[in-house]
Amino acid sequence: MLFNSFTFWIFYAVVLMLYFACRHRGQNVLLLIASYFFYGCWDWRFLSLIAISTIIDYFVALRIDSSKIAWKRKAFVTLSICTNLGILAFFKYYGFFANELVTLGQTVGVPLLLPTLNVILPVGISFYTFQTMSYTIDVYRGDCKPTRSLLDFAVYVSFFPQLVAGPIERASHFLPQVIQPRTYQPGDFQAGLYLIILGLFKKIVVADNMAVLVNAIFDTPSSQLTGLEVLVGVYAFAFQIYGDFSGYSAIARGISKWLGFDLMVNFRRPYFAVDPSDFWRRWHISLSQWLRDYLYIPLGGNRHGELMTYRNLMLTMLLGGLWHGANWTFIIWGALHGALLAAYRYFATSKRKEPVSDPALFQAALLRGGKMFLMFHFVCLTWLLFRAESILQAWEMMIVMTGSWAWTPTVSLITGMLMFCAGPLLLFEAWQEFGAKAEESFQIHWGWRGLAYSYALMMCLCFPPPVASSFIYFQF
Repeated sequence: MLFNSFTFWIFYAVVLMLYFACRHRGQNVLLLIASYFFYGCWDWRFLSLIAISTIIDYFVALRIDSSKIAWKRKAFVTLSICTNLGILAFFKYYGFFANELVTLGQTVGVPLLLPTLNVILPVGISFYTFQTMSYTIDVYRGDCKPTRSLLDFAVYVSFFPQLVAGPIERASHFLPQVIQPRTYQPGDFQAGLYLIILGLFKKIVVADNMAVLVNAIFDTPSSQLTGLEVLVGVYAFAFQIYGDFSGYSAIARGISKWLGFDLMVNFRRPYFAVDPSDFWRRWHISLSQWLRDYLYIPLGGNRHGELMTYRNLMLTMLLGGLWHGANWTFIIWGALHGALLAAYRYFATSKRKEPVSDPALFQAALLRGGKMFLMFHFVCLTWLLFRAESILQAWEMMIVMTGSWAWTPTVSLITGMLMFCAGPLLLFEAWQEFGAKAEESFQIHWGWRGLAYSYALMMCLCFPPPVASSFIYFQF
């Protein structure tokens, strides 16, 4: 069930009606049943994986908490990590690494016989695996106490609004909301409505319309494209993946608000970032924070000198790239971001806090605009790798961009669609970035809100894509 399908909203309406008719424990039982049903609609066979992760990590956390012997605690948390990563590695990476090892063996003249398995990738496995892992690690570190209720923990793992594409919630933030009866704040309905409409606009109007254009560019042989066609195709993908993923996160937060839950913010206008660190504080925030807290800092962070810091940045981003998929394009994508983070750290200088005159304000605005322009285009360059089917295709398209820049009907079409579909979103986010605060967007006068919502819904109804697309991050 897709968030942008009528089937989902019928399902959600039924859940919502039953939800408000139940007391707290009944609500949790309903949420667990609804979440398993929701996931089972994708492929019921993989419900067992969620159940296995839930049961193992539930009992492991209890044993970690009850044990006072250091080596036993470490053994239990290691069991959790190895089990979760083992399941993830088998379903997501076995085929890739098996093929690469066979190819390497043939290259060096050592034939390898590895079984070839056509394994189906369970939807959202990376998200709920990282979520359950963070729970046992936090219990081990003493950052949160384990719950004694298997029901409550199962709801934390499988909560359907964020089950298949995040955000990756921490137990310290989300589990208390499951354990305690939900309390509803006066602005929850308005906030939920704002997030749902914004998310639907991002997904239907921006992402899915861009997907048609992006697919047309990337399905065309590079030799038949011009440099400008590749460039605008990459721009289209930049807004496709942003609208798609941030749209999912917004809808997830909105429908959770109506259920009485508060999910973390996963995106903060990332294309207005001025440097690499700023970008990763704005893009897929839950994953960025997960990698920081459970990988970068345990590796040593920035505590052991500059060289070790650069190493830790590179390793973190390489593994962050691999998290996205078993393909060299994702690994190189992560390596490029790691290299940029390291280079930025090397060249960045401390900012001097001096009084700023009016002319300096103008210069600062120009400087910020230039930084945003450069950062956006670097991100777009890496998106080319992210979207390409292979390293070869990405390389060929980069070569094409150095050649003919003829203005073609395809360029006109994509440019026009970018302005029509993504332009309003960009203007809205510019208003949030430089004017109103994001949290105040749903608190403006009801008349202006009504006009904005009417426009967004009209666009969703009148300008849907020719073909609806699944959410990109379901594959991760």
